[in-house]
Amino acid sequence: MAGHPLRLALNVGKTIAAAHLLAEYGFSVAPASGASMLPTFDVDGNTVVVDHRYRHGRGIVVGDLVSYSIPIFKHSMGIKRVLGMPGDYVLIDSPDSAGGRMIQVPQGHCWIVGDNIEYSRDSRTFGAVPLALIKGKAVLRGVSLFDWQVLENGLADPKGGEETTGS
Repeated sequence: MAGHPLRLALNVGKTIAAAHLLAEYGFSVAPASGASMLPTFDVDGNTVVVDHRYRHGRGIVVGDLVSYSIPIFKHSMGIKRVLGMPGDYVLIDSPDSAGGRMIQVPQGHCWIVGDNIEYSRDSRTFGAVPLALIKGKAVLRGVSLFDWQVLENGLADPKGGEETTGS
Protein backbone atom coordinates (compact mmCIF):
# COMPACT_ATOMS: atom_id res chain seq x y z
CA MET A 1 0.00 0.00 0.00
CA ALA A 2 1.49 3.32 -1.06
CA GLY A 3 1.82 6.13 1.48
CA HIS A 4 0.39 9.58 1.15
CA PRO A 5 2.33 11.62 -1.48
CA LEU A 6 3.05 14.40 1.03
CA ARG A 7 4.44 11.90 3.57
CA LEU A 8 6.62 10.36 0.86
CA ALA A 9 7.93 13.80 -0.15
CA LEU A 10 8.71 14.65 3.49
CA ASN A 11 10.58 11.36 3.99
CA VAL A 12 12.60 11.90 0.82
CA GLY A 13 13.39 15.45 1.97
CA LYS A 14 14.51 14.23 5.39
CA THR A 15 16.74 11.59 3.80
CA ILE A 16 18.35 14.14 1.48
CA ALA A 17 18.88 16.57 4.38
CA ALA A 18 20.43 13.84 6.55
CA ALA A 19 22.75 12.75 3.72
CA HIS A 20 23.80 16.37 3.14
CA LEU A 21 24.53 16.93 6.84
CA LEU A 22 26.54 13.70 7.06
CA ALA A 23 28.62 14.58 3.98
CA GLU A 24 29.12 18.21 5.01
CA TYR A 25 29.73 17.85 8.75
CA GLY A 26 30.36 14.14 9.34
CA PHE A 27 32.32 11.85 7.07
CA SER A 28 32.64 11.39 3.33
CA VAL A 29 34.42 8.96 1.04
CA ALA A 30 36.73 10.34 -1.63
CA PRO A 31 39.16 8.93 -4.19
CA ALA A 32 42.91 9.60 -3.86
CA SER A 33 45.09 8.83 -6.86
CA GLY A 34 48.22 10.05 -8.58
CA ALA A 35 51.94 10.05 -7.93
CA SER A 36 52.05 13.11 -5.66
CA MET A 37 51.22 11.20 -2.47
CA LEU A 38 53.34 8.07 -2.99
CA PRO A 39 53.92 5.98 -0.89
CA THR A 40 50.97 6.99 1.31
CA PHE A 41 48.48 6.40 -1.53
CA ASP A 42 48.80 4.10 -4.54
CA VAL A 43 49.20 5.69 -7.99
CA ASP A 44 46.08 3.83 -9.25
CA GLY A 45 44.17 5.19 -6.31
CA ASN A 46 42.78 4.41 -2.91
CA THR A 47 39.52 5.28 -1.24
CA VAL A 48 39.87 7.74 1.61
CA VAL A 49 37.48 8.55 4.46
CA VAL A 50 37.50 12.28 5.27
CA ASP A 51 36.40 13.54 8.69
CA HIS A 52 34.69 16.91 8.21
CA ARG A 53 34.91 17.89 11.88
CA TYR A 54 38.31 19.29 10.85
CA ARG A 55 36.77 21.68 8.28
CA HIS A 56 38.46 25.07 7.92
CA GLY A 57 41.56 23.68 9.65
CA ARG A 58 39.94 23.16 13.07
CA GLY A 59 42.16 20.78 15.06
CA ILE A 60 44.62 20.26 12.19
CA VAL A 61 48.30 19.97 13.14
CA VAL A 62 51.48 19.73 11.11
CA GLY A 63 51.74 16.25 9.60
CA ASP A 64 48.01 15.66 9.16
CA LEU A 65 46.61 14.68 5.75
CA VAL A 66 43.90 17.10 4.64
CA SER A 67 41.32 17.20 1.89
CA TYR A 68 41.13 20.66 0.33
CA SER A 69 39.74 22.62 -2.60
CA ILE A 70 42.62 23.21 -5.01
CA PRO A 71 42.97 27.01 -5.31
CA ILE A 72 43.97 26.99 -8.98
CA PHE A 73 41.27 24.51 -10.07
CA LYS A 74 38.05 25.82 -8.54
CA HIS A 75 35.98 22.61 -8.54
CA SER A 76 38.78 20.12 -7.86
CA MET A 77 39.73 18.48 -4.58
CA GLY A 78 43.11 17.23 -3.44
CA ILE A 79 44.71 15.49 -0.49
CA LYS A 80 48.08 16.64 0.82
CA ARG A 81 50.09 16.70 4.05
CA VAL A 82 50.19 19.85 6.19
CA LEU A 83 53.76 21.09 6.56
CA GLY A 84 53.06 24.45 8.19
CA MET A 85 50.30 26.21 10.12
CA PRO A 86 49.81 29.97 10.63
CA GLY A 87 53.01 31.56 11.95
CA ASP A 88 55.25 28.57 11.10
CA TYR A 89 58.32 29.03 8.90
CA VAL A 90 58.56 26.60 6.00
CA LEU A 91 61.09 25.94 3.26
CA ILE A 92 59.59 27.03 -0.07
CA ASP A 93 62.03 25.13 -2.28
CA SER A 94 62.43 21.38 -2.60
CA PRO A 95 64.89 19.96 -0.08
CA ASP A 96 67.53 19.24 -2.78
CA SER A 97 67.35 22.67 -4.44
CA ALA A 98 70.10 25.20 -3.82
CA GLY A 99 67.65 28.02 -3.00
CA GLY A 100 66.73 27.31 0.59
CA ARG A 101 64.18 30.15 0.68
CA MET A 102 61.82 30.27 3.65
CA ILE A 103 58.43 31.87 4.19
CA GLN A 104 56.26 32.44 7.23
CA VAL A 105 52.80 30.91 6.76
CA PRO A 106 50.29 33.81 6.93
CA GLN A 107 47.47 33.90 9.47
CA GLY A 108 44.43 31.96 8.27
CA HIS A 109 46.51 29.75 5.95
CA CYS A 110 48.43 26.47 5.95
CA TRP A 111 51.30 25.12 3.85
CA ILE A 112 50.64 21.74 2.21
CA VAL A 113 52.91 19.40 0.25
CA GLY A 114 52.71 15.99 -1.35
CA ASP A 115 54.64 13.10 0.18
CA ASN A 116 56.30 12.48 -3.22
CA ILE A 117 57.62 16.01 -3.44
CA GLU A 118 59.13 15.67 -6.94
CA TYR A 119 55.72 14.92 -8.49
CA SER A 120 53.50 17.16 -6.39
CA ARG A 121 51.63 20.31 -7.28
CA ASP A 122 51.18 21.90 -3.87
CA SER A 123 51.85 25.09 -1.88
CA ARG A 124 55.20 25.41 -3.66
CA THR A 125 53.12 25.96 -6.82
CA PHE A 126 50.08 27.91 -5.60
CA GLY A 127 51.21 29.31 -2.25
CA ALA A 128 49.75 28.96 1.21
CA VAL A 129 46.22 27.54 1.22
CA PRO A 130 43.47 29.43 3.06
CA LEU A 131 42.16 27.36 5.97
CA ALA A 132 38.67 28.04 4.59
CA LEU A 133 39.54 25.66 1.71
CA ILE A 134 40.29 22.75 4.07
CA LYS A 135 37.36 20.32 3.79
CA GLY A 136 38.51 17.81 6.40
CA LYS A 137 41.17 15.43 7.63
CA ALA A 138 41.85 12.12 5.86
CA VAL A 139 41.53 9.46 8.57
CA LEU A 140 41.21 6.09 6.77
CA ARG A 141 42.66 4.62 3.59
CA GLY A 142 40.86 1.82 1.82
CA VAL A 143 42.99 -0.62 -0.11
CA SER A 144 40.07 -2.95 -0.80
CA LEU A 145 36.53 -3.41 0.48
CA PHE A 146 37.68 -5.19 3.64
CA ASP A 147 41.18 -3.71 4.04
CA TRP A 148 41.17 -0.28 5.72
CA GLN A 149 44.12 1.42 7.39
CA VAL A 150 44.17 4.33 9.83
CA LEU A 151 46.10 7.28 8.41
CA GLU A 152 48.56 8.43 11.06
CA ASN A 153 50.36 11.74 11.31
CA GLY A 154 53.55 10.74 9.51
CA LEU A 155 55.91 13.53 10.51
CA ALA A 156 58.46 13.16 13.28
CA ASP A 157 58.51 15.70 16.09
CA PRO A 158 61.80 17.59 15.56
CA LYS A 159 62.24 18.01 19.33
CA GLY A 160 61.80 14.39 20.39
CA GLY A 161 62.23 12.37 17.21
CA GLU A 162 58.85 10.69 17.68
CA GLU A 163 55.73 11.17 15.61
CA THR A 164 53.68 14.27 16.30
CA THR A 165 50.29 13.70 17.85
CA GLY A 166 47.32 14.82 15.80
CA SER A 167 43.97 15.61 17.31
